[in-house]
Amino acid sequence: MQRGFAFSRLADRLTSIAELSDDDLELLTTMSYTIGHFESHDHVLRKGDQPSNCCLLLQGYLCWKDPSSGQITSIYVPGDVPDLHTVAASQLGAHLTALGPVVVAFVPRGFFHDISSQSESLARALRRLDMAETASLRNWIINLGSRDSLARVAHLICEITVRLWAVGLSHDHRLPSPFTQSDLAAACAISPVHANRVIQELRRRRALQWQSKMITISDWRMLVHLARFEPDYLGLRHVTEFVRPEPAPPISPEDAPALSISS
Repeated sequence: MQRGFAFSRLADRLTSIAELSDDDLELLTTMSYTIGHFESHDHVLRKGDQPSNCCLLLQGYLCWKDPSSGQITSIYVPGDVPDLHTVAASQLGAHLTALGPVVVAFVPRGFFHDISSQSESLARALRRLDMAETASLRNWIINLGSRDSLARVAHLICEITVRLWAVGLSHDHRLPSPFTQSDLAAACAISPVHANRVIQELRRRRALQWQSKMITISDWRMLVHLARFEPDYLGLRHVTEFVRPEPAPPISPEDAPALSISS
């Protein structure tokens, strides 16, 4: 993996929420890190750990998972730093778990202190990153507490799609699926059987296709409508460029493969 890859991932994420100068980006290149590879459902960090590094996600998806219930409480895409809060409070209250194979850069916590002290713009960007995390958590609670299962799943897929788009990783409304059937159920507080039925319903409405490890959104407008999705809470600078995109061409029922998501 090229040395500048981790820098570019972090730079893409921070510039998605804040304007940074060339000098700010140059400061990011001073980041030191080590690389970790994990398989699906491996714990990158465990509840009670007091890590000296922060995890910058480079490839794949991570989630915070409650160890007692198995409930997924947040999901992360490349460029995210799921445990940035440990810079201020080090002890973890849940497991940081891989959803599929992941690559992580372990960055010393001191790096984030250093760049914040040297650049007010970077300090502001990191604060906004933390604020976006808090806003996403509030929305996650709303998703589980006041939306039906169809809207929950649709909303989650909308959010992940927009977050991937913001860091240049969602193209043509196609994205790698972060979920097994059981993962989707744990993220939306429904049973695995119900999760499968919801995906079948989204497919019946031609909102999306879910083929193996790839999600193709066939009708973005419909998915947004079903989810009542409004992306403002994500704090993205150019999110209006993503609203109302042209839907992908519909797939005829006879050409569509049978739905299958692994458990």
